[in-house]
Amino acid sequence: MTTAQPAVRRDAEVSKAAIVKAARYLLARHAHGDITLRAIAERAGVSPPLILKYFGNKDALFSGVMDFEADVDLLLDAPLADLGRHMVRCVLSGQSERGADPILRIVFAPLHGAQGDILRANFRTQVSERLAARLSGADAALRAELAVSLLLGLGVMYGIARGPHVRAAEIEAVVDRYAPAVQAQLRPPA
Repeated sequence: MTTAQPAVRRDAEVSKAAIVKAARYLLARHAHGDITLRAIAERAGVSPPLILKYFGNKDALFSGVMDFEADVDLLLDAPLADLGRHMVRCVLSGQSERGADPILRIVFAPLHGAQGDILRANFRTQVSERLAARLSGADAALRAELAVSLLLGLGVMYGIARGPHVRAAEIEAVVDRYAPAVQAQLRPPA
């Protein structure tokens, strides 16, 4: 009997992860008010009541989806000297492998009404301010926002505008060209 519980737990964790992934996907493409539990459930391959069982309601689900903590852990997981390359690679890999980069959810904040305010606040504290905390110099917050804006621009061109030349290029070739601009924002001015 003890072996049955972990199997059920794994299935629950897999289902929860699929629900969150589906909600993130839809949130990056549609206004919060236009996203239904049914649409999330269809994309996740689960039933709408299962979403309610795990998350309670749509707003509770989206409060977790609007969190950037886990995504930023991956985005900032490199030494400062190589962080620009790592972040550019992270954005491009997310786009090419998963069809979306989680930090790009911020681009759609204006579509989400009051939920967009939550998304913006989370983005500021969990992405921009967290990056700024790793930087030295009086203008660290400005440089962090500029570095993140470069990443968002690249993500928009790759994933939303679907720039054919950026998408056709090898990821490492784009990293080689784009990362120096991001890295320049991470260093204090001379």
